[in-house]
Amino acid sequence: MKENTARFGRRLFVIGFWILVWQLGAHAVDNHIILVGPWDTVLALGRLIPDWEFWRSIAYSFGKITLGFLSGFGAGVFLGSLGYRLTFVKDLLKPVMVLLKSIPVASFVILALIWAGSKNLSVLISFIVVLPMIYVNTLAGLGSTDGKLLEMAKVFRMSAVRKIRYIYVPALLPYLKSGCRIALGMSWKSGVAAEVIGVPDHSIGEKLYMAKIYLNTADVLAWTLVIILVSALVERAVLGVLGRISFGGGAYESGGS
Repeated sequence: MKENTARFGRRLFVIGFWILVWQLGAHAVDNHIILVGPWDTVLALGRLIPDWEFWRSIAYSFGKITLGFLSGFGAGVFLGSLGYRLTFVKDLLKPVMVLLKSIPVASFVILALIWAGSKNLSVLISFIVVLPMIYVNTLAGLGSTDGKLLEMAKVFRMSAVRKIRYIYVPALLPYLKSGCRIALGMSWKSGVAAEVIGVPDHSIGEKLYMAKIYLNTADVLAWTLVIILVSALVERAVLGVLGRISFGGGAYESGGS
């Protein structure tokens, strides 16, 4: 209990410290176009919250970016599992994954605008960013599977379903959790950046772009705060689901024994 209280106190101190640095920086600059303080950002956020368009924009971007993330996650796990089983597939996909990790997001955004238009731009960009991260972590996780457990499963003729559930999944989950922590943040960063370039209607990117056009720095920071909060909530939800999968499997296994 004391340790949790101390950890919470340290966290509050760190947050308060950087808010103070932010406020002092805004005061030193003394130019609301270049930088506004935390209070002005909170006021801007308070002005945006009652507006229906604010929530519509969050829902639009949340839906598109989440769709891109889930598609990239599913494709990454599937292709990573396939690459683990078939060396030919792994060798075939290697240059593609290197390419996806190396090409700047801005280049993908421009190409995606040509291919798909602005409406589904954030879906495609989030997918492209997430896919190689999850693919690499899936390969690493499956590759870390204990060989002795696999030998034991072979000796006792364990079914493929039970091997996946009790051997492969426990080895894979820590790598998926680690990959998701990075992939979720990157999907929101790249997805919103794509929206700022493509400016689809009723998106967070459109609101950021309009705030930039009118030199409304307070709105830019308010929307940035919204992106951080939504991204953090999505990350906690996804990692919570993965944690439940891990706990559920362990409970089943112990109960079965």
